[in-house]
Amino acid sequence: MMILAPRWRWTQRVIGSPFIILPAALLYVVLVVPALTEAFPALVSPTLDNVASLLGSAEGATVGWIHFLAFDLFVGRWAYLDAQKRKISKWLVGPALFFILMVGPLGFTLYLLVRTIKSPPNESNPAELD
Repeated sequence: MMILAPRWRWTQRVIGSPFIILPAALLYVVLVVPALTEAFPALVSPTLDNVASLLGSAEGATVGWIHFLAFDLFVGRWAYLDAQKRKISKWLVGPALFFILMVGPLGFTLYLLVRTIKSPPNESNPAELD
């Protein structure tokens, strides 16, 4: 919706609500809470080996994937709303949103680049991200 119909009233209504992230967040909670005691040692000592062991199972990969999706949706929603506010063309924002979903940090960086070129930061606060 954010890419194909960014100005559609229903897109703006659905994406405008922060609750759009709630289903992924709730699913994450449902999957993580029962495994918390087992995963706790790895979370307290987050080494590469511990993280690899957590993500190395089907259950761990599923939880990791849901985690990524929830945060990618959160960042994509922010970029979409920010671009709407700044009136940045959907042709520039669409690819950034796609990359945010597929390779989150790269897409976020791409959006920040587009945002900086098309809508320079406020002189009073150059680091502004609201």
